[in-house]
Amino acid sequence: MWEILKQAGLDPVPERASTTWADFLRSQADDLLAADFIETVTLSGQRQYILAVIEHATRRVRVLGTTARPSASRVIQAIRNLVRDLDDAGCRARFLLRDRDGTFPAHMDEILTEGGIKTVLTGIRMPRMNSIMERWVQSCRHELLGRCQIWNERHLRHALLEYEHFYTLREHQTGNILHVTPASR
Repeated sequence: MWEILKQAGLDPVPERASTTWADFLRSQADDLLAADFIETVTLSGQRQYILAVIEHATRRVRVLGTTARPSASRVIQAIRNLVRDLDDAGCRARFLLRDRDGTFPAHMDEILTEGGIKTVLTGIRMPRMNSIMERWVQSCRHELLGRCQIWNERHLRHALLEYEHFYTLREHQTGNILHVTPASR
């Protein structure tokens, strides 16, 4: 095959004309949000669902809510609040990455579209397409949910609020840690 391509004057591996997914994520970081549901169980045995969104560029996490029953109306109200908060904060997000979880209601995409945000669905069983959100989920599970005994929904909300602030602060400090000079030690 290589000989045939060489005789025809063609490169065996031509340059790709399309952008890779990683290139897309890097180039659009200022415009990207990612969302996911996290599932956990409290000490009382109650299953809780956490809806969280992260901004790709700043790594700012927004925990939109927790509930034992993620009904369509609750999720839609959380998304309406998110769109309003983003508008008030001057965030210019244009895309929201999410998986195909059935917990996300179809009407949610319409609300996001009205707010100028297009929903991008990740592939089936492709967590790397939403890697920044998946990394936060793993951090939250390891650093918070795996180390704390959560009593109930109220306690979970309080713990998530504290972790949201901790995570956002940590992400903003990492740039400062890398730039420590010998004179400032």
